[in-house]
Amino acid sequence: MEKLLNEQVVSQVRQAFAQMKEPVQLLFFASRENCEYCAEIRQLLDELAAVEDKLGLTVYDLQDNADVAAQFNVDKSPVIVIAAKDGDQVVNYGVQYAGIPSGHEFSVLINDILFVSGRDSGLSESARDFLKRLEKPLHLQVFVTPTCPHCPRAVLLAHQMAMENPVMIRAEGVEATEFPDLADQFNVRGVPQTVINAGRGMVVGAVPEANLIAEIQRALN
Repeated sequence: MEKLLNEQVVSQVRQAFAQMKEPVQLLFFASRENCEYCAEIRQLLDELAAVEDKLGLTVYDLQDNADVAAQFNVDKSPVIVIAAKDGDQVVNYGVQYAGIPSGHEFSVLINDILFVSGRDSGLSESARDFLKRLEKPLHLQVFVTPTCPHCPRAVLLAHQMAMENPVMIRAEGVEATEFPDLADQFNVRGVPQTVINAGRGMVVGAVPEANLIAEIQRALN
């Protein structure tokens, strides 16, 4: 079978993964039905996991493993959950990517792995304080396409926010062309577009941390 990642990319990934501190577990939720990219995503994740011992991979079926899907708040497929591995425990950080992380989005997956491995969101103190004190659930869906150069910044910011309070926050990157019904539901016309709590708030474009926090505050109130 032909590899998806050539030697040059594998070498770059190996360099990036040399920064990994703690183990990371990728959970891939596939589906037997209507899953155009499941085989490619599975192969991509297998190739990534082969690069670094600190990176593990478990593959689930959305229907057969509905209990695990519910535990990690996965409600569609294909979805990759980037979780922490702590001994035998897999710890949910609320970081998800729906669709194939190709094009510019490949960098999101690599950076997610590094963030989760470092167990640190890298956000400002004020953002951390606000997110840790959240008492209402927060669901961030960042709609992206593989050809959009500004999309990775928006997805990573949402994922960094989830890391601060995974009990209350779930952040998904959503590949808009793979989930057209969802994109239509939220009237996504340009990417990146961040949808807050099913449309209670909305941010178009890759915005600074403070701007997204302000819109989250508005949406939660």
